[in-house]
Amino acid sequence: MSAAQLIAAALLVPAAGAGLLALAGRRPNLREAVTLVAAALLFACVVALAPPVLAGARPQLFALELLPGIALGFRVEPLGMLFALVASGLWIVNSLYSIGYMRANGEPHQTRFYACFALALAATMGIAFAANLLTLFLFYEMLTLVTWPLVTHHGDDEARAGGRVYLGLLLGTSIVLLLPAIIATWAYAGTLEFAPGGILRDAGLSGPALGGLLALYVFGIGKAALMPVHRWLPAAMVAPTPVSALLHAVAVVKAGVFAVLKVILYVFGVEALAGVRASDWLPAVAGFTVIAASIVALHADNLKRRLAYSTVSQLSYVVLSASLLVPLSAAAAALHIAAHALGKITLFFAAGAIYTVTGKTEVSQLDGVGRRMPWTMGAFAVGALSLIGIPPAAGFLSKWLMFQGAAAAGHWPALVVLGASTLLNAAYFLPIVHAAFLRAPPAGEPGHGEAPWTMVAALTATAAATLALPFAAAVPLALARATAGL
Repeated sequence: MSAAQLIAAALLVPAAGAGLLALAGRRPNLREAVTLVAAALLFACVVALAPPVLAGARPQLFALELLPGIALGFRVEPLGMLFALVASGLWIVNSLYSIGYMRANGEPHQTRFYACFALALAATMGIAFAANLLTLFLFYEMLTLVTWPLVTHHGDDEARAGGRVYLGLLLGTSIVLLLPAIIATWAYAGTLEFAPGGILRDAGLSGPALGGLLALYVFGIGKAALMPVHRWLPAAMVAPTPVSALLHAVAVVKAGVFAVLKVILYVFGVEALAGVRASDWLPAVAGFTVIAASIVALHADNLKRRLAYSTVSQLSYVVLSASLLVPLSAAAAALHIAAHALGKITLFFAAGAIYTVTGKTEVSQLDGVGRRMPWTMGAFAVGALSLIGIPPAAGFLSKWLMFQGAAAAGHWPALVVLGASTLLNAAYFLPIVHAAFLRAPPAGEPGHGEAPWTMVAALTATAAATLALPFAAAVPLALARATAGL
């Protein structure tokens, strides 16, 4: 297949999978087989695109002219390649995990669940490979709409309330802030095509106008969960755990920080932003989000809520590093997309396994659970160590580059934020691991074992990948460095 055909296949395979899933709805085994096959085919298509991108090629496909001079276009560059590899690879293990979780918990509407999941991956591929802002915007909105039924999956009052916050904040920020920013970019630059160095670098935009446009983008991309437009993320925790994993690790939040990083690199340009003071506010806002979300996580007893606010904090690592406007920090931001994805999906898989077996949802209930679910809590410990930044887990690699980038930029407040947040990460993760393994379970509590094997296999695989990434980091590092022009 040609590169253009591979791009088309990456977009169409999950969409076609969703259609087949709808047809296979009354045959659960066939439905789940279709899910796994579609996920594997998508990953194969994305992997096949990696060699030419690593060699310097930028495969592209322009499908349809939407407006005069603006096409529905796709181009594969290193940052999009990294995002697509992460999302498509994790869809496979998330599908495996979902089979065990959905069956063990007797979840309703499973066909709709798998179909919407597939459509979410189709939208994610469109975001990853978007060649211009309009294409990015269309698939960004599609991702919001197709994940809303997943957030409201249970259909009760709590799910509907969470869905309203989810849909209201994400659609509101994108329509009220992001869309006007895109229109303004067209007015200033005469193009919406992403370009190395930034499409606004020769637009004559400076001072408050530049800073204001940057703010429209950063807060308009609500999926990045920068405070104060972060509330949709904890509200969406009413969804089943595989959906939480999708939101936090595979697609939605990664689409947000990916879009912010792409806007900084390919719309504004690092040199253009570095030459003015109009963007000086962004590291402060990102740093505040890192610390504030960590403090909320520290005091959250509900396990999924703690993980949700951990995600808000970890996402702002990406924004903080990108806002320092030095190549090494940009590379660290790109790499953290992959490192965080592996660690956080492992944590959510473990939380779902604990709930499936024990029904426990609170941190205060986890005494001794590691003695009875050693594989699950061992994987949880690996994910936690990664997000803290302890070697040899994947998070150490990206966080170490973040420290180096902040030092290279001479941005000492960023170094302080990174150091303080590392201590806070340890403060809200390590007590869970300690209680699970070193405290006795409550007296009289019935014994229990591990979750269904598909769930344990999935969380073991992501934990192993979290440990393996620093030793097999050639491809993600090469893509991250190419993103930053190193």
